[in-house]
Amino acid sequence: MNPQLLLNVTIFLPLAGVITLLFFPKEKEQLIKIWALFISLVTFLLSVPLFCSFRSGVSDIQFETLAVWIPAIGANYRVGLDGISILLYMLTAFMIPIAILASFHAITYRVKEYMITFLFLETGMLGVFSALDLVLFYIFWEAMLIPMYLIIGIWGGPRRIYAAIKFVIYTMVGSALMLAAILYLYFLNHNFTGIYTFDILKMYQLSIPFGKQVWLFLAFALAFAIKVPLFPLHTWLPDAHVEAPTAGSIILAAVLLKMGTYGFLRFNLPIFPEASLYFTQLFFILAVIGILYGALVSMVQDDIKKLVAYSSVAHLGFVMLGIFAMTVQGLQGGILQMINHGLSTGALFLAVGMIYERRHTRLIEDFGGISKSMPIFASLFLIVCLSSLGLPGTNGFVGEFLILVGTFMVNKTFAVLGTAGIIIAAVYLLWMYKRMMFGTITHEENRKLVDLDLREVVALISIIIFIFWIGIYPSTFTQKTEASVNHLIQRVKKAQVNLQLENRVLDFKSFLSFLADDNKQAGGK
Repeated sequence: MNPQLLLNVTIFLPLAGVITLLFFPKEKEQLIKIWALFISLVTFLLSVPLFCSFRSGVSDIQFETLAVWIPAIGANYRVGLDGISILLYMLTAFMIPIAILASFHAITYRVKEYMITFLFLETGMLGVFSALDLVLFYIFWEAMLIPMYLIIGIWGGPRRIYAAIKFVIYTMVGSALMLAAILYLYFLNHNFTGIYTFDILKMYQLSIPFGKQVWLFLAFALAFAIKVPLFPLHTWLPDAHVEAPTAGSIILAAVLLKMGTYGFLRFNLPIFPEASLYFTQLFFILAVIGILYGALVSMVQDDIKKLVAYSSVAHLGFVMLGIFAMTVQGLQGGILQMINHGLSTGALFLAVGMIYERRHTRLIEDFGGISKSMPIFASLFLIVCLSSLGLPGTNGFVGEFLILVGTFMVNKTFAVLGTAGIIIAAVYLLWMYKRMMFGTITHEENRKLVDLDLREVVALISIIIFIFWIGIYPSTFTQKTEASVNHLIQRVKKAQVNLQLENRVLDFKSFLSFLADDNKQAGGK
């Protein structure tokens, strides 16, 4: 099949699955689950040829489709993939079947609506990573908010309404500012070129005055920092993770958080390179605070799910550290670590869900010695924990090592502080594992625990394969991103030549200039 056609099919096949599920009788719950799993598996299998045929060494957009959509405003249907988006696209297609498989026993009511919501969410997420038009991107960005709100609010825990509303409020605040910035870019581009367009690639060609770059950068950055979430905008995340059902936590960690880091790579760095350089130290500081804060707070948690949730703040801090190092190693490591976090933390939430289904508790003190009752679970869970703490030979080590190397090249202090976060991660993960798996069984319920069934083993093993694949032979994946990363670095370096930080002062005058829309300074490359 033509790769262009294949890309469009994989984006909208889950939506087609939603339409077919509307005709399924509600009482056929098992059939509904199997059909949703089938649709998600076919979507993933069809995406594999995209990865295989993706040309390494090419920074251009591949598999591109361009069609007129809303000519009156210059909005087009334009999708495609490059080295920055291909791995995230594949991660999304891979993790959805895992999440649906994890829901087979956990979801017992409104099963039809649940599966519809998940498939709709998949189309939204795949659309975000492939959209090359700002209107299309924003629609997909907002579209995925609705199903995640429903997943948390309907199938979540006791405080699900609070967590869902908090998630929506945080996200909508950032989205509103991003929409304003998108419209500003739209008119700015028209003033320069005479053309109304929302084409993202056209925005890359603008030379925006520094005063305007700063404020536009901040508008986009707030939306993406909330989604990451970057300290101190992280407070919605633990609530959302703890209250979400297992599959919701898996996808939230594996994919939705990556929307924020992806946004920095797709928009902030290439469109506002001077502003990105200007704010490098700020984001270094916030990233390191997030790494240390997330690790330290994880260490004192008594709820396994909350521990994993706070660990995400630390891991995504590493990704941000790599992105704003703006070196080849840092960016390569940042992109790879997005994938690594999606796999490792997604697997951690999957494992937590498995043990919760058996014991209906997530408190660490309620376990102890369960490796005797569940040796298969204990073995697979250990591999996932070691991956999350960055053991050499696993995926986590490769990503964190590249990030630290890239950061060390530009700022040794932040690299050393980031390394401290890895040490603390080893403490809280191994300590949690020890208290759960070893020692004497003090709760009678733990003696009767049933080990993993075939469905659960398949779900975990599927992720573990990639944990070792990336850890042992990462070039399979890094070679896909290399050309796009180098292209982005060249753009940033070009901006660095023009940027004299001592003359770039963020003051009220620059803000007034921004509001006045003094576009006479704008020029094209």
